[in-house]
Amino acid sequence: MNTTRTLIATATLMALAACQTTPGPNPDLASARASLDQARSNAYVGRSGAVELQSAQQAMTRAENAWAADRDVDQTRHLAYLARQRAEIATAVGLQAQYDERVQQFTAEREKVRLQARTYEADVATADARAAQADARNAQADARNAQTDAQVSKDQADAARLLALQQAGRAEGLERDLAELKASKTDRGMVVTLGDVLFDTGKSTLQPGAQHSVAQLVQVLVRHPERRVLIEGYTDSVGSESMNMQLSQRRAETFQRELMNGGIAADRIEVRAWGEANPVADNDSAAGRQRNRRVEVLFSDAEGHLATR
Repeated sequence: MNTTRTLIATATLMALAACQTTPGPNPDLASARASLDQARSNAYVGRSGAVELQSAQQAMTRAENAWAADRDVDQTRHLAYLARQRAEIATAVGLQAQYDERVQQFTAEREKVRLQARTYEADVATADARAAQADARNAQADARNAQTDAQVSKDQADAARLLALQQAGRAEGLERDLAELKASKTDRGMVVTLGDVLFDTGKSTLQPGAQHSVAQLVQVLVRHPERRVLIEGYTDSVGSESMNMQLSQRRAETFQRELMNGGIAADRIEVRAWGEANPVADNDSAAGRQRNRRVEVLFSDAEGHLATR
């Protein structure tokens, strides 16, 4: 009897301890779910932003799995952020589709009114007695045409202003994001220079400390899906020219793979090797050679065009 009571008491204490240590809900997951639910609630998003919505759901699932598996707060926050951003992109695509449908409706209405006007004009030609009535109908049709044209013009102007504001805001946001990576403005666009601290001397394998730079670039590219990047590899002048060209190619490709592992599509990344060409410092000193051993990441313009040397 005492043994039974002891087992029951032990089980009760273990259950209470488990309840006390169970973590509460994750706020990052809750925020991401809210963004995803909002995107799903719009029928236009489901029709036109299905790809982006699926991408958001995949990121959401990964975030929930990360939290369920080991309560990794940082990984869960990162994946939830990706899910939220992709849900917002899907919503933007749906809103654009909704606007396009409205423009098509206004255009169809305008053509309908114009057809009616032509019908009225035919009635005037066939019966002078109905001339006054036809004139009235023409006047009414003209008024409706003017109203429809004015509405279409207003919608087009509103859309153009919205697009300009969005592009300006995204460009400013990109500059702010790249400022954290110490990017510089060049005649080719914004360039992030990463020194040889990413690699061991003569090697193309990324050092563990380089993952922070990779993660920062992945986050910037996720926030700006319209941008593409060109990864350029460089070396110092030590060794043969052919060896340096191969080394710079391997380093650039290594960085490319890391970005793809972070979720960036391959068609958004180009790679180019320059070897010991285009030095930024004198190769006669150790400090100069260190500066020349680098990887440069060139960002495209808003249309995805990359400038070449």
